[in-house]
Amino acid sequence: MAETPDSSPDVPEIQNTETTCYCPLGGVMDLLSRRYAMQVICVVGAIEPARYGEIEETFGEVSSSTLSTRLDDLVEAGLLSREQYNEIPPRVEYELTEKGEELRERLDPLLEWAEEQDDGT
Repeated sequence: MAETPDSSPDVPEIQNTETTCYCPLGGVMDLLSRRYAMQVICVVGAIEPARYGEIEETFGEVSSSTLSTRLDDLVEAGLLSREQYNEIPPRVEYELTEKGEELRERLDPLLEWAEEQDDGT
């Protein structure tokens, strides 16, 4: 077989055009696989607008730096919106964006499946 600029002898060619490529999931899965990411989406969706303290209470032993980082990651990804109010003491609220709400809805079947696995069914 002649090598073309786009091929390599070490990489097999995919002959089946019905094969689904999950490559676009890479960035999403990287974000969602981070500790507490999916849980934050679910918690904020359940109690929005959610204040930092309310979110923190649902996780128990989570470190403040981990939770803050995860919230920042989700805001940066456009899944959460962050509203800071100029009050004393400062108040910050998080809500799902339209994109975040769509993700939460799509996570529901996965969560249901996970619960079924925990029940031994």
